[in-house]
Amino acid sequence: MLDAFPRPRRTAGGGRPRLRTLIGATAATALAASGLALLTAPAAHAANESVGIWLTTTSDSGGRNVTRGLQQQTPIAFSAGTSSAGQAVTVDENTRYQQFTGAGASFTDTAAWLINSSGALSATTRNTLMTNLFSPTSGIGLDFLRNPMGASDLARYSYTYDDLPAGQTDASLANFSISHDLADVLPLTKQARTLNPDLKVMGTPWTAPPWMKDSGAYSQGWLQSQYYAAYAQYFVKYIQAYQAQGVPIDFVSAQNEPTCCSGYPSMQWNGSGLDYFTVNDLLPAFHAAGLSTKVLALDWNPDTYASYGAPTVDDATVRDDPNFGGIAWHGYGGSVTTQTDIHNQYPSVAAYDTEHSGGTWIANQQQEDMNNIIDYTRNWGKSVVKWSLAVDQNMGPHNGGCGTCTGLVTVHNGDSVSGRVDYNIEYYDMGQLTKFVRAGASRIASTANSSVPNVAWRNPDGSKAVVAYNESGSTQTFTVNWGDEHFSYQLPAQTSATFVWSGTQGTGGGTATGQIVGYGGKCVDVAGAGTANGTAVQLYDCNGTAAQQWTVAADGSIQALGKCMDITGAGTANGTQVQLYDCNGTAAQKWQHQSNGELVNPNSGRCLDATGPSSANGTRLQIWDCFDSANQQWTLPS
Repeated sequence: MLDAFPRPRRTAGGGRPRLRTLIGATAATALAASGLALLTAPAAHAANESVGIWLTTTSDSGGRNVTRGLQQQTPIAFSAGTSSAGQAVTVDENTRYQQFTGAGASFTDTAAWLINSSGALSATTRNTLMTNLFSPTSGIGLDFLRNPMGASDLARYSYTYDDLPAGQTDASLANFSISHDLADVLPLTKQARTLNPDLKVMGTPWTAPPWMKDSGAYSQGWLQSQYYAAYAQYFVKYIQAYQAQGVPIDFVSAQNEPTCCSGYPSMQWNGSGLDYFTVNDLLPAFHAAGLSTKVLALDWNPDTYASYGAPTVDDATVRDDPNFGGIAWHGYGGSVTTQTDIHNQYPSVAAYDTEHSGGTWIANQQQEDMNNIIDYTRNWGKSVVKWSLAVDQNMGPHNGGCGTCTGLVTVHNGDSVSGRVDYNIEYYDMGQLTKFVRAGASRIASTANSSVPNVAWRNPDGSKAVVAYNESGSTQTFTVNWGDEHFSYQLPAQTSATFVWSGTQGTGGGTATGQIVGYGGKCVDVAGAGTANGTAVQLYDCNGTAAQQWTVAADGSIQALGKCMDITGAGTANGTQVQLYDCNGTAAQKWQHQSNGELVNPNSGRCLDATGPSSANGTRLQIWDCFDSANQQWTLPS
């Protein structure tokens, strides 16, 4: 809301206000003529870097019928200068966020059996499939596996690693064995590690052995407290057994989707119980065994975080533990922006996106996949993990639960084309990320764009990759500004794209990232670290959080949390408030920094101003006639 009756202010020294009336182009012209510092910089080097392009396109409205999968296009080259043509985004590799751990899917019992020992595939077809899945050079380079610890809903039957006849118990775990996994899951996981040495492996249980539970059954039931210590050792034995087979386990979670669901292997928990088990049993057991495996909290949807994740994450004893690895998120309910909310609360707690299945219930699978890949990682996700790597033509075998989940591939078994492997749209969608973004890559700043969602990365070797998706029904001009260069590409409708290049960003890129300090020594801050359009931009005590990390970009915008500092409604009147909004390249998002510290919006000719003037926490920022006063002077990051 605008100030209804904004009051004129006086200069800090009490003198008469110095009015400015420069409007629109007049302002820009006058500022340029006066030699005042602008947020943009002149071109500094030749523009000729080659840009590789790979596309995936579907021809049906459901986004499943692949007409072109990961097809390399004719390279293009950067041109000098920046451009606002079409859907323009700015990539700034000097602004970096989380590191990429990996992406992939799960060797469920279903997937591993179909690929390895069902008899459906010949050895040659199996090896070709594994290469296509995991090789970074000949395939799509999957580098993250989240394998069930025992049976899940995508299995041929229910089992754990310590099953006993009804009425018997095994508190010492003398009967523990991973013999089930030795048939299919482990051999394929080992082959995947050989094909891709960067592969990370996560283990997640759907249930404890039934004899540990009050139900005595695979489905539902609560873990009895007298078996907490034994269950912690169950994890230790699993990790040690896999390590003995040459497969380190990098991550575990205490429970897949705690309390969900009846009808297949599952187990009930509450949040306090998960916290108690993690801090008093699981983490101490790892320490005693000398294990480096990281424990992830939650392993479920954002809308369940308050009940099942927060008690563990809020526990400082857990957060400070060297074996605590962060939060595992699923994509079936709630808002992905919760990941950013929790990141802003606990910046050192990592986020991993560990499950989202494809399925026949999804209206447009390509759109679903690409938006997930982009949204998860723009909200601090270090991984993107789908559900089962493979199912058969009947979307099974399954053990209750999901009978309509699809896989990255379909292995035909026992039908008229038995032995054929279909590479589904999920395979190509994931490949748009994993084939070009390596483990250890850093997400870098790129302008959010609702027409062509995108996310940008800088690989450890310095190469860049922008993953984008045109979900519209028409071709879009997609322009990438990078430093003092740009390229434009005609991106077809319903098409995923990855653009890759190498080189060094020119001087027209983001000049710096850091805090903007203003009146009273307070920082420019995004209220509540919110990322919704319209979130207030305010003054607040400087605290170093992401809500106060601003990047001055090549196009004159000032960005934080993946969005731009914006003048509400593109207004030009005194008192128009400043907010956070999707970067769109309009005049409402352009700023010029003057030698006296003022930030001027050239379209209105008015200055960024602390209302009041006040330096109280929560003071809203607005535009106002420039007075050269203390509440209009800002120190930008350098």
